[in-house]
Amino acid sequence: MEADNEKSLNFIEQIIEKDLSEGKNSNRVHTRFPPEPNGYLHIGHAKSICLNFGLGKKYNGKTNLRFDDTNPTKEEDEYVKSIVEDVKWLGFDWDGEICYTSDYFQQLYDWAVKLIKEGKAYVDDQDSETISEQRGTPQKPGIESPFRARTVEENLDLFERMHAGEFEDGAKVLRAKVDMSSPNMQMRDPVMYRIMHAHHHRTGDKWCIYPMYDFAHGQSDYIEKITHSICTLEFENHKPLYNWFLDQIAEGDRPQQIEFARLNLNYTVMSKRKLLQLVEENYVNGWDDPRMPTVSGLRRRGYTPESIRNFADRIGVAKRDNVIEYSLLEFFVREHLNKITDRVMAVLDPVKLTITNYPEGKFEDLELINNPEDENSDKRNIPFGRNLFIEKNDFMIDAPKKFFRLTPGKEVRLKGAYIIKCEDYITDDNGNVTEILCTYDPETKSGSGVSRKVKGTLHWVNDEKCINAEVRLYDRLFTDEDPLGHKDVDFKEFINPKSLQVLPNCKLEPHLATAKPEDKFQFMRLGYFCVDKESTSEKLIFNRTVSLKDSWAKKKK
Repeated sequence: MEADNEKSLNFIEQIIEKDLSEGKNSNRVHTRFPPEPNGYLHIGHAKSICLNFGLGKKYNGKTNLRFDDTNPTKEEDEYVKSIVEDVKWLGFDWDGEICYTSDYFQQLYDWAVKLIKEGKAYVDDQDSETISEQRGTPQKPGIESPFRARTVEENLDLFERMHAGEFEDGAKVLRAKVDMSSPNMQMRDPVMYRIMHAHHHRTGDKWCIYPMYDFAHGQSDYIEKITHSICTLEFENHKPLYNWFLDQIAEGDRPQQIEFARLNLNYTVMSKRKLLQLVEENYVNGWDDPRMPTVSGLRRRGYTPESIRNFADRIGVAKRDNVIEYSLLEFFVREHLNKITDRVMAVLDPVKLTITNYPEGKFEDLELINNPEDENSDKRNIPFGRNLFIEKNDFMIDAPKKFFRLTPGKEVRLKGAYIIKCEDYITDDNGNVTEILCTYDPETKSGSGVSRKVKGTLHWVNDEKCINAEVRLYDRLFTDEDPLGHKDVDFKEFINPKSLQVLPNCKLEPHLATAKPEDKFQFMRLGYFCVDKESTSEKLIFNRTVSLKDSWAKKKK
């Protein structure tokens, strides 16, 4: 059993368990989730949240929520609030108070001064383009800055004047003095501080120099006593620098950086910059548009925290990048919604159906179970009468042989009600069917024990008792599996023109009149739907979360 358990551990858990067995970090496990508040979290961040908080919980440790707020020109309180809400919605909580890198600005500054005094950092007057060119290539050593030989006294004076605000943005930077010939480009005298005269969302105008990520991140981990600093593979080349900075300041226990493969999902983009572009150029209606891969977008669309956590657990933790099928994410939300949602009837494209032999003015309540997947599910009554609505595509005048829905002279069952037979139909001047005329067999009421069977069963609503609603049919935002994978083609060229269809005149059973935002239902035969946040008692709005079956699988074939 122990061997089987060992095999089930992912590589990060193996590292942690080895550390614990060796008594490392005083037998502690302390992780952190460190988002930059420059956008909304997406499904890739959700995977990281599940990983970091999950490890903290599994090993009876702690997990911090820390905002990497070192770039005031791109950061906003709106993003901070959204990230806090997303983490809580996903079902996680952090240890202690929320942390901010900006809480450590003074300590980081003091450490920078320490490095200057030790001859390990210097002020460079060159612009970013020149510094970049001088770094060389992986095959060619870099060129040392002409300012690299400045004295400690001169560097201390200039850095203090940078701090005091004497210089304009971009006029100078502070660089670490590491190794311009290192095969690792990250080690070629990286920038530690840049000048930015910008208002910070927490520190105001106190600072006009801000630390770079590579200098701030490892030191923040150290301050917070993080044991395992888990990040994605693009930071693998940064690890030597992460460790070099820690070498200069760390005493005793120190964090270790561990890299894992980020989540790549087909039919979408996961770049904050690209997502921001979609928002700012009005390709979508905000960060929480249900077509967006953001956590808030998925929430608004009707995804559940459980489905996202189950998805993250299923895809696991890999050492190498791969692409996950979007359909797998949809599978997990279908699986969860199937267990928890009531089955209700809604007609999205209605056509009138009249049962000519049913008494006018008569109504009867028919009992339907809310969720057959739940043995403890309640039941509800649905009003039945002479005048109904069904879906237009459930009726065909000249139907093919395998059309098991309604057609002249054929019978179908109305869900939870009776067997009906189409006797006639009415069309308008353009030949469009406006009304279907049927008769019903009063001996065939559902649950009556009548054995006569028909092949088709249709959903319906009562014309006089139903409620109106707007239904938004959401689909994948892109038609291409890899929107960013085409050279010289803008990713927006692959935006799906049918990613949103608005149906303004849908008919729903009256049971849904009291539905509130984020309430979830299965519309029988149609899919899973969620009440939108813009919905009101005067105007109900439902978003399609996902269809009952994967329609994209057929398209790919």
